[in-house]
Amino acid sequence: MKRKPVQQKSHIRWKRKVLVALLVSFCLASLVLVETQYSRIVSLASLRHRFTVKQKIAFLFIARNRLPLDMVWDAFFKGEENRFSIYVHSRPGFLLNKGTTRSTYFLNRQVNDSIQVDWGGATMIEAERILLRHALMDPYNERFVFVSDSCIPIYNFSYTYDYIMSTPTSFVDSFADTKEGRYNPKMDPAIPVYNWRKGSQWVVLTRKHAEVVVNDTTVFPMFQQHCKRKSLPEFWRDHPFPADPAKEHNCIPDEHYVQTLLAQEGFEGEITRRSLTYSAWDLSASKDRERRGWHPVTYKFSDATPELIKSIKGIDNIHYDTENRIEWCSSKGKPAPCFLFARKFTRPAALHLLKSVSFYNPMLGPMVTD
Repeated sequence: MKRKPVQQKSHIRWKRKVLVALLVSFCLASLVLVETQYSRIVSLASLRHRFTVKQKIAFLFIARNRLPLDMVWDAFFKGEENRFSIYVHSRPGFLLNKGTTRSTYFLNRQVNDSIQVDWGGATMIEAERILLRHALMDPYNERFVFVSDSCIPIYNFSYTYDYIMSTPTSFVDSFADTKEGRYNPKMDPAIPVYNWRKGSQWVVLTRKHAEVVVNDTTVFPMFQQHCKRKSLPEFWRDHPFPADPAKEHNCIPDEHYVQTLLAQEGFEGEITRRSLTYSAWDLSASKDRERRGWHPVTYKFSDATPELIKSIKGIDNIHYDTENRIEWCSSKGKPAPCFLFARKFTRPAALHLLKSVSFYNPMLGPMVTD
């Protein structure tokens, strides 16, 4: 008669153990599931953060010394700190500190291995390669924009960022041009003449193409050895204007290097063949003697008007005579202005624009000209 209660108690204890075991298993399974989902959420958030929030444009400034238009760029960058980075190539030993720049964005942004750059020489493209090497160290830099010290942005940052990042291509002004005699036959066969290209040095590169430039060990040495200019002062007005420019002016590496390299490597199908930087060239027609030479027109204080910016923004196509090609400009598959930047502006001209034109105010949008 006493065995029955004992059996019942034993049966109850067994049920409790099973129940406890089931509860523990359920808790452990829930914990594992929560941890798995949490890890997945964190991973997805990290991935999303990497590819949406932290994709940056690296602005690569090539300057003689200081950046005379730093306050214009300061207004452009303000409030967008997570979407850009800055690298500056100035003469060796020059420092961007509180005594040489008023913008906090440029403090200590000079590269520490800069070289002396001579206009019209291969040192210019070596400076570009140095800037790219530094910028590629940041894994979040996805686009690389070369900027001169006389260049200004003509839209606000948001519009500029969307325009550049919305396409998988580089923007490289590139066209075939063998009329000027700049190609040196000694480059063949390393660089055959059918790969010889010309264009603006102010390119915008994807990370892939930036790596191609940095890793190049074939085309760059050929340019160092065979793509040179004949003796000519940087500012022609110090001497009479040459009657036959072809006899005075030879190869200019920075107008050929990136274009020729990408053609040589078979990447022309991956570029948009135009520059995003506007320059006005006038070698002979101008009555202003200072506006004729081997450099683009420099805009002075009196030139810097809203009408000038509006006219640049109104350009929607570029004609290439040597290829009989018209490049119609577009962004996100729709017609768009061709240029996001413009040069060459003096400091008074740029500051005048900053005060008189409100295209740097993000509250006013990109100020697209209709």
